Amino acid sequence: MEADVEILETDRFDCQVVNVIKTMTYQGITIEEPLSKGRVYFGKVPADIDIEVGDVLFIGAKPLGEEKNQGSMEVYLYDEEDNRLDWTLIY
Repeated sequence: MEADVEILETDRFDCQVVNVIKTMTYQGITIEEPLSKGRVYFGKVPADIDIEVGDVLFIGAKPLGEEKNQGSMEVYLYDEEDNRLDWTLIY
């Protein structure tokens, strides 16, 4: 279901990693946006990427539907080298 959407680097904002759950195949990463203290969980970040609590990652969101400020969004997680690590839906 992953869309071929590219969120511009200028439309992304930085977040701090607050929790990392490591498994053999994936990592579960919880990030927190510093101003709002809002958190988002990404459950399928590749396990071979070194991510620790306190690291800074970047997110970008794409609204779904006609209401730009309400409703569901696709949220994408990026590293500092602009690699897309995972995505999730927020309802």
